[in-house]
Amino acid sequence: MKNISVLVCLFIGFNINAAEQGNAENGKARSITCSACHGVDGNSAIPMNPKLAGQHEQYLVKQLTEFKLASKTGGKDGRNNAIMNGMSAVLSEQDIRDIAAYYSSQEAVPGETTQDAVEQGNRLYIGGDLERGITACIACHGPKGNGTSLSGFPDISGQHSVYIAAQLKSFRSGGRANSLNGMMADIAKRMTDEDIEVISSYVSGLH
Repeated sequence: MKNISVLVCLFIGFNINAAEQGNAENGKARSITCSACHGVDGNSAIPMNPKLAGQHEQYLVKQLTEFKLASKTGGKDGRNNAIMNGMSAVLSEQDIRDIAAYYSSQEAVPGETTQDAVEQGNRLYIGGDLERGITACIACHGPKGNGTSLSGFPDISGQHSVYIAAQLKSFRSGGRANSLNGMMADIAKRMTDEDIEVISSYVSGLH
């Protein structure tokens, strides 16, 4: 009887987990409206709009969920963005999982690092700046900027430098405050405009 109970629990747990998984095919159909800004396959051609292709599924779920939360609270909670709040407001939890599954299954197009940002960007990315309390990016995002799904750190490799710079400035100003334990705000507020420009260009070329 005990063994049967264990099997039932395992079966129920498996079904719950399966139900929470996103369906990439459904996500592809649901993401049609997203393609205007992010591209059909998640490789945005507009520098201000992030590439979503290849991004960690759970990270995408988190961001869409927090955009939706912001839409419900008038921007007081979650991640506030005028366009994304409206887009996410009509999405169900399953829609969000499906869209995230689709974009995470796509292959990201690599970006480029400007030549003048290679040396300084590499130094800041790998070593940070201890004197100013800037943590090395590599500590969370890894050697190639891929981050990790389990920890919740996003893949920033190949991302548009314009988008990266905008997000760092938003973290610095407090306009965006949804990073894990507020760590990005703490780091960004110690960065100069030059730091942001250099590191944004540098990570764009990682892949």
